[in-house]
Amino acid sequence: MHPMSKKEKQPEEVTPEEQTAQAAAPEAAEEAPNPLLEELEALKQNLTDQEDKFLRLAAEYDNYRRRSQKEKESAWADSKAETAAAFLPVYDNLERALKQETADEAYKKGVEMTMTQLKEVLSKLGIEEIPALGQTFDPNLHNAVMHVEDENAGENTIVEVFQSGFRSGDKVIRFAMVKVAN
Repeated sequence: MHPMSKKEKQPEEVTPEEQTAQAAAPEAAEEAPNPLLEELEALKQNLTDQEDKFLRLAAEYDNYRRRSQKEKESAWADSKAETAAAFLPVYDNLERALKQETADEAYKKGVEMTMTQLKEVLSKLGIEEIPALGQTFDPNLHNAVMHVEDENAGENTIVEVFQSGFRSGDKVIRFAMVKVAN
């Protein structure tokens, strides 16, 4: 073997100043902000903000779409009801014509066919006649214009219909004008 010199055997001496500098170096590395980490955090925050904005915008659009659909359906229902209401006087006149006695069978048949066609059109639009005669009076569907004492009819029973009422779904287009027994 080859003998080592004393210099080689002894560990290098470190001065106290160097020790302080070496100890401070890792702390300085930890304290010094890393620009890449800061940029990463900023990008993460920006992504979170953008995701939040996207979700809010998507929810707002979904609400807008639903609200627009409801408004469209409501406008359609209102237009349908207004159109039907405009034809109800024609219905009333045809009903009166059918009640009149006539010797002209062709005339009577023509009025019946016209009335049948009008009822079909109203039915296609979802417009239905409100049942009244013999029914219990309902102020949500009927308009009582007369009251009569009738022992044969039950209390609050409709005994005569002066004008037919109509509705579209739950919406009343025209209340039935009726006579009610008390």
